[in-house]
Amino acid sequence: MKQVWILCACAASVWCQALDQRGVPYQRILGAVSEPGSWLTYSGDYLGHRYSALNQIDRTNVSRLKLAWMYQTNDLNQFETTPLVVDGVMYISEPPSHAAALDLRTGRPIWMFRRTIPSDVKACCGQVNRGLAILDNTVYLATLDAHLLALDAKTGHLLWDTVVADYKAGYSITVAPLALQDKVVVGMAGGEYGVRGFLDAYDAKTGKRAWRFWTVPGPGEAGHESWLGDSWKLGAATTWVTGVYDPALNLIYWGTGNPGPDYDGDVRRGEDLYADSVIALDAASGKLKWHFQFTPHDTHDWDSTQTPILVDGTFRGAPRKLLAVANRNGFLYVLDRESGEFLTGKPFAKETWAKGLDDRGRPVLVAGMDPTPEGSVTYPGVHGGTNWFSQSYSPATGLMYVAMREEGTTFYRATAEFKTGNIYTAGGIHGLPGVEPSGAIEALDPTTAEKKWEFPLHSPPWAGLLSTAGGLVFGGTSEGNLFALDAVSGKPLWDFQAGAPAQGNPISYEFNGKQYIAMTAGRALMVFGVE
Repeated sequence: MKQVWILCACAASVWCQALDQRGVPYQRILGAVSEPGSWLTYSGDYLGHRYSALNQIDRTNVSRLKLAWMYQTNDLNQFETTPLVVDGVMYISEPPSHAAALDLRTGRPIWMFRRTIPSDVKACCGQVNRGLAILDNTVYLATLDAHLLALDAKTGHLLWDTVVADYKAGYSITVAPLALQDKVVVGMAGGEYGVRGFLDAYDAKTGKRAWRFWTVPGPGEAGHESWLGDSWKLGAATTWVTGVYDPALNLIYWGTGNPGPDYDGDVRRGEDLYADSVIALDAASGKLKWHFQFTPHDTHDWDSTQTPILVDGTFRGAPRKLLAVANRNGFLYVLDRESGEFLTGKPFAKETWAKGLDDRGRPVLVAGMDPTPEGSVTYPGVHGGTNWFSQSYSPATGLMYVAMREEGTTFYRATAEFKTGNIYTAGGIHGLPGVEPSGAIEALDPTTAEKKWEFPLHSPPWAGLLSTAGGLVFGGTSEGNLFALDAVSGKPLWDFQAGAPAQGNPISYEFNGKQYIAMTAGRALMVFGVE
């Protein structure tokens, strides 16, 4: 039996009694846009905008932003959480699979939930956790050993614990869950260990599984023919970054990871559905409505797990319900989110693997870009033109903002034999000696895929973005500079040297009539306000 520790601050009981008792019902999350003082989901709302309608911090005073308080973890893994803020409390996850409720006045813990992770858990890319979900009076935490937990929001006490998958088979979870009306949706990780991907939904009250969608279709399922022989059993297509939800269409949109093994496509010849795709699922049943595959037969580890942005806009003079996403493969895509139809797309990052996109959105490939035993150089590199960290959309400017990486990689193919619990990538990677990687913050039009401005960075970023009604875009660099840019022009207006790389997604909230900005760097969560 796993050991669970709950630590309560001495004033927790008094503080909990003072909290607003209404909780976070589904209707409140639906109205998140009209409640900018809170941050109720991983993206702030269901649409993936990562936008704050607060405007107290603006172009005229952002230069006076100062550190208000800081919370530090005691774990050496990356601190990639997106906090939730509800009724005077900030809820955070910590690596590897912990949770805490913090007093917004001081950052002091109200309660802390500590879960012991088995020593034989394996994770390819760090023991991280990217956040929580909240519904009614329950906080949901997914764990590195592939469990989904429900915690009492006021006390941190464990309410239920559901096994999602067998971690001994290579499964893990690092994603922030997504809470809907009566379900909690959660993805999984482990593609480098030869797992078969899926997306699950669980009953929010009981933890009983409501449905599962296999992102690698089995025999008799549509798309199974896109896999060679039994390669589907090790097909990956994991779901390790949180998706979005359209309540009007009752559709969940979720990105999937690369097919496995990563670098040897010969053992899985075909398009490898539904890897490197965005899938649109009926929230009630988990049935597939449509899919769009960005990188068929990927051999460069370009997971398509980036959180999509849902926008209602105009395309070629007609109103459309749009889905826009800057993909790890270096292209920005705009789709019709009702049908999955490709509308337009353009490169937003340096890429050498495709000549462009055809009228269906499929890549027109450049010959010779697949990995070889001797090595093949390709842009974007293994970490992509962007990665897991969030993009942002501002309704005020009509622009989406992307943290772009410019970095090439030498990709190698090798023969590999699968063994349960071992890395199964069938090749490897190497950087480009003498070639300095870089990055940028880009402003893109989500209806045309056109670039409006670019703010250069010294190195590729590993942190997401936040746009606000104050006309600002917040983010951070790998050198530890937290910054604010003018959302219209890209002009830098504020920076703060945090002393460690920025590696999470910023948020904004209001407390006692004052707006704050929160973001992580190194092992610290930092909260800023205007003096």
